[in-house]
Amino acid sequence: MQQAEDFRAESRALAAILEDLPEEALHRPTQFKDWTIDHVLGHLHLFNVAAETSLKGEAAFAAFIGPIVQDMQSGKTILQCQFPWLDGLSGRALFEAWKAGAETCADAFSVADPKARVKWVGPDMSALSSITARQMETWAHGQEVFDLLGLERVEQDRIRNIAHLGVATYGWTFLNRGEEVPDPAPFVQLTGPSSAVWEWNTPQEDNRVVGSAVEFAQVVTQVRNIEDTALEVTGATATRWMEIAQCFAGPPEMPPSKGARHKV
Repeated sequence: MQQAEDFRAESRALAAILEDLPEEALHRPTQFKDWTIDHVLGHLHLFNVAAETSLKGEAAFAAFIGPIVQDMQSGKTILQCQFPWLDGLSGRALFEAWKAGAETCADAFSVADPKARVKWVGPDMSALSSITARQMETWAHGQEVFDLLGLERVEQDRIRNIAHLGVATYGWTFLNRGEEVPDPAPFVQLTGPSSAVWEWNTPQEDNRVVGSAVEFAQVVTQVRNIEDTALEVTGATATRWMEIAQCFAGPPEMPPSKGARHKV
């Protein structure tokens, strides 16, 4: 699967900016809920291993995810849930474990059947959707690391996978909040880093989102407020969607306020 290689490339892009970072810098808080870089790596490592385990079957995944789900149901935050599993792993050792784990996860999905159904914390999904979600999370959580270090990420056209996920979760965004899904879905026209133009849904002049694929991905992953982008949003439906867009699983989350997330 090409998406497995895209996930690998996304992981390597993040690893490259952390390779020579001093140990103490890994414990600096980011603009995302004060998570440190170390927390980000722990989160990515846990769910990369979870995704790889899902390919081994329902029983293997249930055994792996069971204790984590139990912690979630007891009221622990998603961050607190990773600590028992990490068992003290942090700093450079965690960085190396995450980096190696991302490679084995990419290897496993690269030879998987894209249509195979795999278990997850939420609804089942295809292997293709699962590894695309891993790329999305790596890219999204990587953003707070790039921001903290004052670096501009060199984006590639693999961002299309994340933009597609953002469009595909249009209905989920509303249903997850108990809202009726407006019909029709907005027309989306995005320009990729290579200047390629990608389109989704029926063209509509009065209901559309047009602009940078990177900025669209930033909005649907909630790493930027829509007002911090140059996206052209037309119509009440498109406007409401961009205000609450959420392409990741879990309970409803609100995007950061205007100006809250930025390159330091």
